Amino acid sequence: MNQTPTPPSVLFVCSKNGGKSQMAAALMRQLAHGGMTVHSAGTKPGKALNPQSVESLHELGADVEGEYPKPVTKELLENVDTVIVLGTEAKVEPLPGQRFEIWETDEPSMRGIEGMERMRLVRDDIKHRVEQLHTELTSHGQDA
Repeated sequence: MNQTPTPPSVLFVCSKNGGKSQMAAALMRQLAHGGMTVHSAGTKPGKALNPQSVESLHELGADVEGEYPKPVTKELLENVDTVIVLGTEAKVEPLPGQRFEIWETDEPSMRGIEGMERMRLVRDDIKHRVEQLHTELTSHGQDA
């Protein structure tokens, strides 16, 4: 009676779905190697991905090929175990039983840091958080 555990599913949300949530999703997909269902979406999706965000991901070998800003939908929310909101702009109501976190990510522009330097700092903050989350999501039930 061995049941195959369902792989964890996670949704990363920010307001435009052009930068931070796409970064988090790309970094999680890179870490999970297909062992997890990963989505990203925005509460007010923009028109395109942030080019600096894409470039900063390419520096780490993370891929966002074919990705584009998508809206948060009720169906998407109902089909994930974990919802991570990046930043404080996006507002999402968690569903009962769902793991829900708000990550107030580093904002280097508040310290006068702009451009690619800013984007790398944001990426590295998100990468560290994604690595922690990946460890938490994949360690459950592994102690047998």
